[in-house]
Amino acid sequence: MIVIGYRGDLDQALRRRGIDPYYIVQAPASPPKSRRFTWVADMENAQEIFRAVLAAGIDDPAGVLSVHEMGVFGATYLRQQLNLPGNADSGTALRFRDKYLQKSMLPPQVKRARCRHVALGTSFTDLADDLGEVFVVKPATGAGALRTNIVRTPEEYAQALTPFTGQSDVEIVAESFMDAPEVYLDGVWEKGGLQWSSMSGYHTSPLRAVQGGILSAYLLDRRRHSALFQEMETLAGQALASLNAPDCVFHMEAFTTEEGLTFGECAIRLPGALSPQVNQLTYGVDLFDVEISLALGRGRLGPWPTSAPRSASMDIFFCVAPADAM
Repeated sequence: MIVIGYRGDLDQALRRRGIDPYYIVQAPASPPKSRRFTWVADMENAQEIFRAVLAAGIDDPAGVLSVHEMGVFGATYLRQQLNLPGNADSGTALRFRDKYLQKSMLPPQVKRARCRHVALGTSFTDLADDLGEVFVVKPATGAGALRTNIVRTPEEYAQALTPFTGQSDVEIVAESFMDAPEVYLDGVWEKGGLQWSSMSGYHTSPLRAVQGGILSAYLLDRRRHSALFQEMETLAGQALASLNAPDCVFHMEAFTTEEGLTFGECAIRLPGALSPQVNQLTYGVDLFDVEISLALGRGRLGPWPTSAPRSASMDIFFCVAPADAM
């Protein structure tokens, strides 16, 4: 199995199934020396990833998967070139990478923040007039909370642009600021429908946590939040269907407002940090195993378990990750 990126818990899941992984990694990831891997400078560079795979001389790979969002497009490209199972549609992959493309393709009934690419030379005034007095600047590909900033002044706007190259019209997006609590759905989409999901809420929003602190979340119990679950799963169905989602494990974020849910963003990847372990301990659903099966072109064997927690009805608190690890 070709794996773009490295995380130890996924490595353990692969080895439990007797699968030998070959890792394509970018610093600061550091697989154990006992693992086979190749370093690349940029795991979002599909050409570099493909060259690394060809140079490694991997015999008859069974599949490819990415441990995080930055490798999603590269994994799609490898499936095209090596005739491997899973999503091989580059356009579909980009709809889950570029946040402007994603929001622009949602159906009218899905509420979302106003969003646009920040082309070279775009002024603070242009964005404030379009998006409101307070807006958010972040990478167009979504990943990288440390480069996401709330902007209120021309000075903050200039500072928010400094981490970027300043050489591309599609490197950055700006979107209207949503000052509302966030929830997220981790789930499995297969055969054009939602097969299973769990929902969590953030104690502190990722955007605020990255300014200093611990990003923590609590797992929501379906019985205590049935209306919110129904609304969130309806939103997920509308979004994933309109974006032509492949069979995948996904992570979708939304804002809770008095008027209902507002779509945040959606990624076709494993959830980060401890979320897979929390879901397995609570619901008995191993998202690592599901991701591996999908990469092999197989679905889950047997019925999906109930989404009700094994324990008494409750919301379960857990730490997601330090803010600097997002």
